[in-house]
Amino acid sequence: MEEKISTEERRSAEEAVGLLEVFGLTCAFLAADAGCKAADVRLETFDKNKPANADSLPVPLLVTVKFRGSVAAVEAAMEAGEAVAKSLTGVVQRHIIARPTTDTEKMLKVSAFDKN
Repeated sequence: MEEKISTEERRSAEEAVGLLEVFGLTCAFLAADAGCKAADVRLETFDKNKPANADSLPVPLLVTVKFRGSVAAVEAAMEAGEAVAKSLTGVVQRHIIARPTTDTEKMLKVSAFDKN
């Protein structure tokens, strides 16, 4: 049986994704805002993580901002978002995936914010 691919899924498969993990939700919002103002990107759902060593971190919650767009636009958004995050609570990780696989696309939709 052939699986139907929606227009949204097809468009996403052609876009790069930038993952910017920062300390705290406020920092994530400000980094996302800066990235979206710096380049023609859109946001995927944020994700959160409270690691085992949360009490020793500057902020006990890690949030991942997900930028989508062309590789050049995602790079520009990531630079702007990272600069803002570094001026606030800091950056944990950053990575750009130029062409995510179908399975990676599925994982990008997962968000711990959807759970209690």
